[in-house]
Amino acid sequence: MIFRRKDKNEELETETAAETAGPRAEGPFDSSEVDPALLEAEDRIDLGALVISGLPGMELRLQVDEQSGEVQAILLVVEDSALELRAFAAPKRSGIWDEVRQEIAGEATRMGGTATESESAFGTDLVLVVPVEDPDGKIYSQTSRVVGIDGPRWLLRATILGRAAVDPEAAAPLEQTLREVIVVRGDEPMAVRESLPLRLPEGAQPVEGSEQA
Repeated sequence: MIFRRKDKNEELETETAAETAGPRAEGPFDSSEVDPALLEAEDRIDLGALVISGLPGMELRLQVDEQSGEVQAILLVVEDSALELRAFAAPKRSGIWDEVRQEIAGEATRMGGTATESESAFGTDLVLVVPVEDPDGKIYSQTSRVVGIDGPRWLLRATILGRAAVDPEAAAPLEQTLREVIVVRGDEPMAVRESLPLRLPEGAQPVEGSEQA
């Protein structure tokens, strides 16, 4: 994958490079940090605020609000694992993942579960174990791993579900897919934590009577 800085001024390039150091050094990227042609590449799926690339055998599901028709989240499913993606507006000069992470941990605790911080290549993640009721009324524990990535004026929240939440080998392809996400924040003012607008890919139609397309 080839990335090109838009501005050729050396000082500005140095500043941009510094912004992508650390957990974001290898992605995910802001749209201002990549060659514009990459956003329209054939292997890319344009979902509005998020432009993604898939994997062979991957199923794309979109959680759509039936009343408003708005896409709320993206779910990428591979065999018995999944990656859920959501993007939110953030302040220009500070990230919000540390604060959001504490709130997610508190909610898991209130549900009777546990939340454990762990370090990964993306920074500080959360491993959640929460009680879930299946359609038959049986209670079981569900494990998920929540990754938060602060970018320029955005937070990308990725939740790894299924086997990949506990098996690093199964998680590897989903993590690579996460690395290749491009966030299109836009220039319009937005309230902090407001969801960045997602949309159905061109030619897609919602499945009637379902929250997924």
